[in-house]
Amino acid sequence: MIVGTAGHIDHGKTALLQALTGQAGDRRREERERGMTIDLGYLYAALEPGAPLTGFIDVPGHERFTHNMLAGAQGIDLALLVVAADDGVMPQTREHLAIVELLGIPQALVAISKCDRVDPARVQAVREQVEELLAPGPFADAPQIALSSVTGEGVETLRQALLHAQREVHQRSTLGGFRLAIDRAFSVAGAGIVVTGTALSGQVAVGDTLTLGPLGKAVRVRGLHAQNQAADTAVAGQRVALNLSAERLALEQIHRGHWLVAEWLYAPTQRLDIDLRLLASEPKAFEHFQPVHIHLGTQDVTGRVALLEGSSLAPGERMFAQILLNAPVQAVKGDPLILRAQSAQRTLGGGRVLDPLAPTRQRRSPERLAQLQALATCTELEDVLPALLVNSDTGLDPQRIERRFNRPRDTWLLPADIRLINTRQGSLLFSAARWDASKAALLEHLARFHQLEPDQMGPDRDRLRRFCATALDRLTFIRLVDELLASGAILASGPWLHLPQHQVRLSEEDQALWQRLQPLFEQAGFDAPWVRDLGHDEAAVRLLLRKMARLGLVHQVVRDLFYTDAILRRLAAMLVQLAAQNPVIQVTAFRDAVGLGRKRSIQILEYFDRLGLTRRMGDKRHIRLDNALAQPNDH
Repeated sequence: MIVGTAGHIDHGKTALLQALTGQAGDRRREERERGMTIDLGYLYAALEPGAPLTGFIDVPGHERFTHNMLAGAQGIDLALLVVAADDGVMPQTREHLAIVELLGIPQALVAISKCDRVDPARVQAVREQVEELLAPGPFADAPQIALSSVTGEGVETLRQALLHAQREVHQRSTLGGFRLAIDRAFSVAGAGIVVTGTALSGQVAVGDTLTLGPLGKAVRVRGLHAQNQAADTAVAGQRVALNLSAERLALEQIHRGHWLVAEWLYAPTQRLDIDLRLLASEPKAFEHFQPVHIHLGTQDVTGRVALLEGSSLAPGERMFAQILLNAPVQAVKGDPLILRAQSAQRTLGGGRVLDPLAPTRQRRSPERLAQLQALATCTELEDVLPALLVNSDTGLDPQRIERRFNRPRDTWLLPADIRLINTRQGSLLFSAARWDASKAALLEHLARFHQLEPDQMGPDRDRLRRFCATALDRLTFIRLVDELLASGAILASGPWLHLPQHQVRLSEEDQALWQRLQPLFEQAGFDAPWVRDLGHDEAAVRLLLRKMARLGLVHQVVRDLFYTDAILRRLAAMLVQLAAQNPVIQVTAFRDAVGLGRKRSIQILEYFDRLGLTRRMGDKRHIRLDNALAQPNDH
């Protein structure tokens, strides 16, 4: 069990822990000189012979050091709220209690300290103050124990209350990746760099490789202590000290607030979607895009809060929000966080992380808000995933889901109506209904394309994707097309996609015009006429020949220069014949064979380059025998 103190400055938190454990704690010189706790202190003691060690975190009570208090608060199993009988409830008592409630710490005990300084009536008055303070929150029934660290009165009663609470502590799950928020880093002679913190999830063993800090440096665990005892492994819920090694690892690279996580879990982020609650004690509403300090784990980061359901949040109310951070953090769904004012002088509110990898677009859309509602109301991945997918047109990346929920994929129990779609870039999860709806939408768009462009065989994949205006990325869209092709719902003629029933025909007007133009092309042979030389309206001729090029009846060699398919195949056959005589095709040889000028010959050869019949290397060309135009049956 990890116990953390809370309370106003000089209310006797450090003295109480010394009376309880017999240990003076982790006090620095400046703390002893000033008579106050400035930074976090740590103690380990067995509450009775044979009991497991309990970890105690002594936090500072002065408002100037609340950021240090917050660094030790995550991972605490029980909050020990200390209220001095001579002072009663004070400002930091209220702020620390608010923080404890916002963090969701499951248990609390109240120690009314310094009872040797006051009469019983004053102790009773302070009890009533504390009852009133706790009444609206989750700790309304928290036991209150009057005691004195000087005389020892009540200390044994507190010890027994802690032992009872220790039996009630729920073992943290060791599933998922290891996560530790670093609160101290120091160097030990003969061992090297050691970092400490509370293990928030998973387990770690000597020899494991973890990822450190925002730069993602790989480090190896050389040795470890769990609950202040040497061990081979440590698990979630324990205070842990890890001896780290890595190439060129220096102590100045490690700071409070850095994270140690399993390698697969590493996912730094600067956007968090959260369920935000503003404290009822706030004097005014919280405004959209207000700057704040965000305390997450042991990290203190500045940023701004974008409200997602309105322009302001009233005191005591909740709202979905997105935090835009000025530095990267590491988080998973469910992590608690605290928001403090830009001045860092008071706590504003807090909440829980709903999505640590929040989107940059459509963050206020109805679909996104529905996803956030599901994330806020469901705790298990299997319960929330269907709701996430039914509100997602683009699918979800399984690797990002693993990192969001700290759940390796091999532990998932997916419903039957969720599909895993494999693309060349990776895999995506889709609701089967959403995937089928995307197919139906594609077919509708393709049918509309045929109506708008009846003289075209159809669009290629990229043009169809633009026409559909889909949110799917290119590779996922291609996978959708491939499934429709495999089922026969659509067909491909070369690169063109079309519905099975679609047939392309020239209109009667176009056919009539081509009947007049065709003899001119046949008479010209290899020296095809330019559009301007065909004796008809240039725009009409150009439009017709481009339509016919899309149908494969003619070929557009350059702008306004078209060859019929039959003539082009004859030219290709001549080129193949030349290559049989000399594998290196020369422009002059081709020019002499077809009886055309050099410029026209180069235009035709460059078109064959584009078709893939020839491969150009400098001024030389070679036939590509795998091209369809090089096959004898096609000549």
